[in-house]
Amino acid sequence: QVQLVESGGGLVQPGGSLRVSCAASGFTFSSNYMSWVRQAPGTGLEWVSGITSGGDTTAYADSVKGRFTISRDNAKNTLYLQMNNLKPDDTALYYCASANFELRPPKKNRGYWGQGTQVTVSS
Repeated sequence: QVQLVESGGGLVQPGGSLRVSCAASGFTFSSNYMSWVRQAPGTGLEWVSGITSGGDTTAYADSVKGRFTISRDNAKNTLYLQMNNLKPDDTALYYCASANFELRPPKKNRGYWGQGTQVTVSS
């Protein structure tokens, strides 16, 4: 049974940092490109970042470039997103997904998806 379980979300003040994680099981994590996708209230899915299966190449949306860092530990089947200098506009439900959405709109029928972890940036 495929599972992606996100964790680490929470409430943080503007300018603060947070690291979210995604634990994978039931498929060959180390062979899959992985992405982080977010959805703010009342909006559609927005691709945030992606990383190749070996972790050697990463990509970021312009809105988070320079503030967010994606990484993975294939020995632990875990994906990470380190988020620094958070802004209120970063408030969203953050999903991990086993697909590359850098050049196409994210859709939940592509790849495996977790249930998401809520990140709220507010003073």
